Amino acid sequence: MVVIGRATLAPGWGQMAKRLIKARRSIRAPKKKNKKSNVARPFTPEAKLKRSIRAHFKALGFTKAQDGTLVLPGSGKEIVRKLHGSQRAERLDQSAAFLKRTSAKAILHFANGAEIDPTKIQLKLIRVESDTKNADLFRFATLTWSVPVSAGFGRRLRYLVWDEGHQRLVGVIALGDPVFNLSVRDNLIKWTAADRAKRLVGVLDAYVLGAVPPYNMLLCGKAVACLLRSREVFNDFKRFYGNTVGIISGKNKRTQLLAVTTTSSMGRSSVYNRLRLAEQLYMDPIGYTVGWGHFHITDRLFEEIRKYLRARRDRYASNHQFGDGPNWRLRAIRQALRLLEINESVLKHGIQREVFLCPFGPNALEILATGKGKLDISTLKTVHEISDLARDRWIVPRALRMPEFRAWKREAILELIEGVVPTLERPMSKAS
Repeated sequence: MVVIGRATLAPGWGQMAKRLIKARRSIRAPKKKNKKSNVARPFTPEAKLKRSIRAHFKALGFTKAQDGTLVLPGSGKEIVRKLHGSQRAERLDQSAAFLKRTSAKAILHFANGAEIDPTKIQLKLIRVESDTKNADLFRFATLTWSVPVSAGFGRRLRYLVWDEGHQRLVGVIALGDPVFNLSVRDNLIKWTAADRAKRLVGVLDAYVLGAVPPYNMLLCGKAVACLLRSREVFNDFKRFYGNTVGIISGKNKRTQLLAVTTTSSMGRSSVYNRLRLAEQLYMDPIGYTVGWGHFHITDRLFEEIRKYLRARRDRYASNHQFGDGPNWRLRAIRQALRLLEINESVLKHGIQREVFLCPFGPNALEILATGKGKLDISTLKTVHEISDLARDRWIVPRALRMPEFRAWKREAILELIEGVVPTLERPMSKAS
């Protein structure tokens, strides 16, 4: 006999009641969810974006290693150009209206090789301000680069390098805030994370640096690089950024330009390597990047990533105002990869770029390391002085050795923008 409270049940009812209670509990208990799979359903936003990312890497020629990293389709400058090809095509497409509006007038500022007298080349820096004709010419010139040019971020100093002797464009320079994490630079200076946060303000990065035809054929790329370390650039930095309030820190930062870094877009650079004028070292190689970044993520693909993040109301979809942290684009891509369960190793593209440092004084690295001392600027020269030295050291001798530059026609600039590299014939000598 089973007694429940005051009620008495017949024999056998107790066992039946226990079975009923157990059955009811099993009905109420939630079913265990299947283990989460990283395979997205075929028509979800996740699946569509995954397919886009994989198809893009495949189109670039990448293969995938077992550890998830990308394997380059080869090596050399042509591979680098190919990997940048789709991104460059996007930029040209975005610039179609701009080119239609500006080409006819912009082309007149480029030189024909036959009009150049190398002995009369005299370089000058013209600072570029936004929304001006000079800004249009700057943008037009950068479209000749085989590797797409960044717009830069944060502090910016942009210049046209002008030939006063012929009133023609020689090249362009753009300085901006440096990459926050750059191991070869930080190891050279011996920075801790705290040191870098305090003193990186004294460093800029030359994210655009070079000469245009026909001046590049006369080694004017070397002269343009030397202009980074000029009194004019040093003074411009002091004037515009010497006493500013940091947007991120909110603190007053009185500083001076101590060094400029730059990287070679094509791996190793013979133009910048141990660049010297009159015994003064202008550029020194300090190592290579590790081959990690997002250059192989095109603007079109990045917009797909942003659309996906916006749909999830993720803060990284629009967190791109200056002051929101360094390299927002990279952070947004990483966030999407995490959500898609794609290995972040796909950001290791394997293209190692040579890094160069241009110190503005013999004690610049010491000041960057310790935060103490007064910069010795006694070795800084003016643009005019650098121009004279470069003309005698590189430009005139090169013109005598390689007179092919005289065959250059400025109309070929438009072909260069389209990605066609014109060939030049060596002109016949008068004795022939």
